[in-house]
Amino acid sequence: MKTWLTIRAYAKLIDRDFDYVLKLIDSGAVVSKEEDGEIYIEADSQERLPSATKSGEVLKVDLQSGDGIQFVEKTIGTILNMHEKVMDAKDETLETLKNENAFLKDALLSMQELYDEDRKTIETLTAELNATREELEFMKRKYRLMWGKVVQKHGGSGS
Repeated sequence: MKTWLTIRAYAKLIDRDFDYVLKLIDSGAVVSKEEDGEIYIEADSQERLPSATKSGEVLKVDLQSGDGIQFVEKTIGTILNMHEKVMDAKDETLETLKNENAFLKDALLSMQELYDEDRKTIETLTAELNATREELEFMKRKYRLMWGKVVQKHGGSGS
C-alpha cells in the first residue's frame, strides 16, 4: 500500500519549502500524482527523500498531522518487516549449520569405522607376515641341514 502526502505536508515533512518540492517533482526525484487539482507525493520510498542530515539538520516530523503519523507508522512497519526477514534468515542459517554439522558428524563416524576396519586388517596382515617369516626361517634351516648332509656325503667321499 502506497502512502501519498499532499505537496505541502511533504514539504513540511522534509522541512523544505514548497518551491523546493516542486523542483523535486520536475526533476523526477519523487513520484507524484495529481487528483482533483491537488498534487500528491509518494512518501513510501525512503531513498527518494533528500538527505537533510548532510548539513547537520535533523528530519522533523509533525506528529500532530495525520501525514506525519502515517509516515512514522510506515517507517516502523518497514523496520519490523526487515527485522522479521533478518530473523528468518538467521533461523535458516542456523538450520543449515545444524544440517551441515550432522552431515559432518556422520562422515566422521563413517571414517572412524573405516579406520578401525583398516587397523584390524593391518593387524591381521602383520600377523600373517610374521607367521610367513617364521615359516621361511624354518624352511631355510631345514634346507641348510638337508643340503649340508648331502654336501658332506658327496664332499667326503670324493676327497
